[in-house]
Amino acid sequence: MAEAKKVVKKKTAPKKVAAKKVAPKKAAAVEVIPAVEPTEAIREVVVEDTKAVELAKAGKRSAKALKEAEEVAAKEARKTAKAATETGEAPKKAVKPTKTRLERQGKKMREVSKLVDKTKVYDLKEALDLAKKTSPTKFDASVEFHVRLNVDPKHADHNIRDTVILPAGTGKTLKVAVFSDEKIAGADISGIETITKLLDKQQLTFDVLIAEPTNMAKLGKYARVLGPRGLMPNPKSGTVTTNLAGAVSDAKKGRIEYRVDSTGIVHAAIGKVSFTAEQLNENAEAFMTSLRSNKPSSIKGAYIRSFFITTSMGPSIAVKIS
Repeated sequence: MAEAKKVVKKKTAPKKVAAKKVAPKKAAAVEVIPAVEPTEAIREVVVEDTKAVELAKAGKRSAKALKEAEEVAAKEARKTAKAATETGEAPKKAVKPTKTRLERQGKKMREVSKLVDKTKVYDLKEALDLAKKTSPTKFDASVEFHVRLNVDPKHADHNIRDTVILPAGTGKTLKVAVFSDEKIAGADISGIETITKLLDKQQLTFDVLIAEPTNMAKLGKYARVLGPRGLMPNPKSGTVTTNLAGAVSDAKKGRIEYRVDSTGIVHAAIGKVSFTAEQLNENAEAFMTSLRSNKPSSIKGAYIRSFFITTSMGPSIAVKIS
């Protein structure tokens, strides 16, 4: 066999490319500014601005407001220190005297209060006359009795409660409703169905509600509506009775109900300022007679502790306990 010819390729060296000569760029002239140390004033401004930004972000007062507050506090401290060195004692802070209750009242109230001698205890008739003079209101105010009794309302026999008919009336025009299908003379509203519709809508357009004992079961579900307003019929107040005509007549004449409160005080309005002195005296005697007749047998000693008369917005008048 013929020997294979070895073909040897000669390695050719890469051609050298001449590098282009590029002229170096001239560097731009840079002005060198010498470093200067910040002055103290510049430092303070920077610090103040930084504090202001931080306070504003935190929702607090500005640095300027804080600085003013500090100046005011420093000024007050200097005044206090100066006064202390002069007197030798720490100065006391000026305290405004508290105004009395009378000084906080209106002008009319202060004028009529001058007519009442707080150191004196008046007779009943004299106190009623004075109550008419010391009413500062333009409307026809009520004359009120406030009697503090020597009772403990926690005991059943001390829970004073009764009704009384005032001879001269109360001075109010009452709207009376009768929870019955009967037509009662003098009643403004009557009829079980009519009154039930009003109670369902909570339209209490009457001042007194009278019912028979047999119809009280139908009013049971309205106790939460009538009770808080004092309109729920009650045998003790004379509004639950079989004598509907008599109850309506008494309510129109001027029957009032009184009851001792948790502090042992009885409050009652016995007339109006427009009443004559005789009318007020008649009503006052009727009320006090009824109140004394309800004295519990277990009470030994004084039954009435104190007695005051006043008008709706007038000053109180102390009354002698006879």
